[in-house]
Amino acid sequence: MKFSIIADFYEKIEETSKRLEMTDLLVQLFKQTPNELIDKVVYLTTGRLYPLFVPIELGLAEKLAIRSVAMASGNKVDEVEENLKKTGDLGEVTEQILKSKKQKSLQQKPLGVLDVYETLDKIAKSTGSGSVEAKLKLLSRLLLDGTPKEAKYIIRMVIGALRLGIAEYTVLDALAVTYTGEKGNRPILERAFNISSDLGFVAKTIATEGLEAVKNFEVTLGSPVRMMLAQRLSTPEEILEKMQGECAVEYKLDGERVQAHKNDGKVNLFSRRLENITEQYPDIAELVKENMIPERVIVEGEIVAIDPQTGELLPFQTLMRRRRKYGIKEAKEEFPASLNLFDILLVDKTDYTTKTYPERRKKLEEITKKNDRIKPVEAEIVNNSKDIETFFEKAIESGCEGLVAKSIQPDSIYEAGSRGFKWIKFKREYKTEMIDTIDTVIVGALMGRGRRAGTYGALLVAVYDTEQDIFRTISKVGTGFSDADLEALPEKLKEYKIDHKHPRVDSKLKADVWFTPGKVIEIIGSEYTLSQVHTAAMGAIKKDSGIAVRFPRFTGNWREDKSPEEATTVEEIIEMYQEQIKTKPKQQKGKRK
Repeated sequence: MKFSIIADFYEKIEETSKRLEMTDLLVQLFKQTPNELIDKVVYLTTGRLYPLFVPIELGLAEKLAIRSVAMASGNKVDEVEENLKKTGDLGEVTEQILKSKKQKSLQQKPLGVLDVYETLDKIAKSTGSGSVEAKLKLLSRLLLDGTPKEAKYIIRMVIGALRLGIAEYTVLDALAVTYTGEKGNRPILERAFNISSDLGFVAKTIATEGLEAVKNFEVTLGSPVRMMLAQRLSTPEEILEKMQGECAVEYKLDGERVQAHKNDGKVNLFSRRLENITEQYPDIAELVKENMIPERVIVEGEIVAIDPQTGELLPFQTLMRRRRKYGIKEAKEEFPASLNLFDILLVDKTDYTTKTYPERRKKLEEITKKNDRIKPVEAEIVNNSKDIETFFEKAIESGCEGLVAKSIQPDSIYEAGSRGFKWIKFKREYKTEMIDTIDTVIVGALMGRGRRAGTYGALLVAVYDTEQDIFRTISKVGTGFSDADLEALPEKLKEYKIDHKHPRVDSKLKADVWFTPGKVIEIIGSEYTLSQVHTAAMGAIKKDSGIAVRFPRFTGNWREDKSPEEATTVEEIIEMYQEQIKTKPKQQKGKRK
């Protein structure tokens, strides 16, 4: 198949803004494509060489592509760059320059689709010493051998800017029409795509084996299933109405969603975007290998950064420091992570995506060897709004960003790739970020683990209620302490240590060690949030809820100049919470994912 056929269709597709016309053009292209090449044509048309989960990317840096254009055309690099400044499109620049190129191709035959694909594949796989020059030569030769129009689309593919705007589901429509004559068969292809995540493989199967073979697609180890997504509702009442009066609720953690595939001791981790992220999280891969009982299993969960000394959850931004190519061992030690499991898709040869949520949850509990680093996420069955609110506040206090309600009805299967009301996200209406530090009184401590064993791992702190002359808890603080601080804590607080909760302390939490209110420290956090655990401002904003600081950290400042009664007051906390609620826009409600 000549590559010029593809280039001609790309040009026509680029000129239309109508999805139906785009689909019709794709149908025409696919009808002219030999069955043995359809997977490669589909990959190229979506700007790739392989499915997303295969860690081979086509993208080259623009500067390198510019050098290749200069080599192929006989122009200087700065001439190409000057033209690029005018148009902003390296594909257009390549086409125009090559129309009057100084170099001449020695190739006599037209450029073939396989020629282009295999050359791009070599470019993508070229690594190590001398790879830059090898890439330059391969690409410049390809540009020189093609027509100016072909070169335009090749260079766009290479730099990841094909600009066709073709969605995966448009390709599925076109495949259904091309190979079955009916767009109505698209859902069959879509299901195959959702459980294989490989558009090229779906295309090759329908072209060479027919619709029945596509119907027989199964969940397969090594090929990630496109993840089920949740809708969003704003009240527990709405959730229960959608869930027919009863549902499961799970913690929604502030981490990175992952799908883990364990196959006879080998583990692969895939991100929400289906990228293979195993190298970034070798500790998580090891957790799956050692603690998932079956040898062949696919599970989903949330990777969350944890404080190695206290075990407390850390913000998403901390976890993102793990997403690096170098220094992975150091990052693993500095920012250890835990895996909180919430679903199971395959066990041995049994497909669990077709089973109900209660069945999947039960199996997940059975096959997980639970410990502090890997376990099923906290979950409950609820049938009233009060229980949802209570679970929600519990989730927030535990460092989560909200909850996910999940259907437990007979049709509560795992719907790969879909976003429906069988899963519903529930978060706070507003996100309220702290902009100022507050002064808090140390009223208790929890014993540490790991490096903090034998000393305090976290301090229980409170603010002052001027009306009642008591100290009401607002947070547990376990981060921000230097090694010197940690070592000095027992001695520094020794004179305040007592064997029971002080009568001027209002706390629902049970500390390992209690203190007479005496020492004041400065803290800051990511936001204020409602809490059913902490007692500061209890009932002032919402019945049965106080105000807490989420993701608190010690600033390093011991307020030796302040008495406990000079600490931040409950009244001040209420004012700051209400002020930040007023000033935060609603659109910050959905920050990610």
